[in-house]
Amino acid sequence: MTAPIPPVPREIPDLPAIPWESTPVLKPSFVPVTAVVAPVRRPLVAAYRLLTALLAGAAVALEIYLAGPARALSYFSVQSTVLLAVVTLVSASRSWRPRRALPAALTGAVLLYVVIGAVVYHGLLAHTTPPFTMTGATAPPARWHAQWAALQVLHTLVPLAAVLDWLLLTPASRMHLRQAAGWLLFPLAYLIFLLTRARSLYPFLDVPAHGYRHTLANALLLGLAIYASALVLIALDHARPSPVRRRV
Repeated sequence: MTAPIPPVPREIPDLPAIPWESTPVLKPSFVPVTAVVAPVRRPLVAAYRLLTALLAGAAVALEIYLAGPARALSYFSVQSTVLLAVVTLVSASRSWRPRRALPAALTGAVLLYVVIGAVVYHGLLAHTTPPFTMTGATAPPARWHAQWAALQVLHTLVPLAAVLDWLLLTPASRMHLRQAAGWLLFPLAYLIFLLTRARSLYPFLDVPAHGYRHTLANALLLGLAIYASALVLIALDHARPSPVRRRV
């Protein structure tokens, strides 16, 4: 015979309460939009950036043809335009394929450099005596001359195209204050390069003409201006409306 089944008790004793401290709590974590939203293909953006890269490359090629590779590639505006051409070409490829956008620390730095080159040219070099030319000529280039066209494309059209890309095609609020100091490394390296030359390419950074004290003072003022421009660029990036919703 099988043992009889004991009756079910009418009252079940309460179980001890589980301490709240032992209950696992999931802490909230930040997930960027790029981790959950896939980039989209943007053919018009890719076409615009490709044209910008070709324009920048054509300006650099024309300047190299006129001044020679060693002299032309020694100018800050030419170097920054080369960087812009490469970065914009990669950005065009990523917009077409599609792929994640390049880091804002890189695109913001290149934008800052071409804008600084444009401001320095139009503010300090365009009306100097003797006239500023990248070929070393003593006479100012005639309007619509090849050298005049190269200067205008390098210091006007290319920076304007880069600014329009940033304003109209790039999501806002991607730059950060911590990036501003790092953006000064390239101008600092270029300053060291200039100080090692026997003759400076820029009249306000000419050591043989002004001496180290005056030249370093001008370089310090220029460096502070570049850092202030970086801060303004970052502030504008957070203040402007975003032209696109996706981070692509």
